[in-house]
Amino acid sequence: MSHLFAPFTLKSVTLRNRIGVSPMCMYSAEDGLMNDWHLMHLGARAAGGAGLVIAEATAVVPEGRITPGDAGLWSDAHIEPLARINRLIKAQGAVPGLQLAHAGRKASAARPWGGGAHLADSAGGWPTVAPSAAAFGDPLTKIPHALTLEEIASVQTAFVDAARRALIAGVEWLELHGAHGYLAHQFLSPLSNCRTDRYGGSFANRTRFLLETTQAVRAVWPDHLPLTVRLSCTDWIEGGWSLDESIELSRQLKAAGVDLIDCSSGGSAASAKIPVGAGYQVPFAERIRRETGVATAAVGLITDPMQADQIVRIGQADLVFLARELLLDPNWPLHAARALHVKPLPMPPVQYARAF
Repeated sequence: MSHLFAPFTLKSVTLRNRIGVSPMCMYSAEDGLMNDWHLMHLGARAAGGAGLVIAEATAVVPEGRITPGDAGLWSDAHIEPLARINRLIKAQGAVPGLQLAHAGRKASAARPWGGGAHLADSAGGWPTVAPSAAAFGDPLTKIPHALTLEEIASVQTAFVDAARRALIAGVEWLELHGAHGYLAHQFLSPLSNCRTDRYGGSFANRTRFLLETTQAVRAVWPDHLPLTVRLSCTDWIEGGWSLDESIELSRQLKAAGVDLIDCSSGGSAASAKIPVGAGYQVPFAERIRRETGVATAAVGLITDPMQADQIVRIGQADLVFLARELLLDPNWPLHAARALHVKPLPMPPVQYARAF
């Protein structure tokens, strides 16, 4: 029976445990370049015992950034700063991952500590794009430009180019961001996709952008390395994207070469009423895993070691991804191992051993 500290192998990559660091935006890059903050932040979580460390949503084009402080991978200049971080993560025994993203109509926003509203172009913002010319809503009120077919193809090419750069930078686990109301999710959800061409309307049309992008990335991403996708498994709104649709899409993504679905939710509409609570998104990972046969990661208010261990032990998910809990305690995996009486105990870096 698997448990939280059992190794997990996906393709040629083996994680030392089932604990992953969720991609968390730091809003601290300069022109998309990761820096010492990212080195410290991600390196500390690797040293703290996580098996997988996924770097934040990294924009494939400048206009795909959520804020001016987002990381990017749209040029070769971004490769070495990321490679430096990945070398540190590897040296601490974790696997370096990366999430590629495009924010769509949620781009051009102020950093959270600056209010998070859309920035005027004159204040450092930029025009946004989306499947349809419909704004997200307060405080993201810019009306985006509806992408043409040629522009859609250009965005997909940018994902492919960024994947190539990620490989050069030493990324071993690649995730495509299809959740939280960002561009790929905007195509999936009827709440944001009002197109009448082959990228809108039916389920097959609304999923076309993400499936095509996945297939194009899989063609350049080595077969021996994991390719994963984060989905918002439901919009939490009647008439929006649903769990049943996520299950069917997961089947198709698996056929397209996706190795794991990272199961989140929400983000399409500010009015969604989300029943937030401990492990509230775990059932999504459980159903997708059971009904499609694809590996899954569970996310969302997983805070207690026994809770995390149970998710893996009873087969609700293959991995658990933590975010805020790992901000509070970078050494959560080491503390969890002691709480769960793991034998032999995973060891901290020798520099920290006396404290444990």
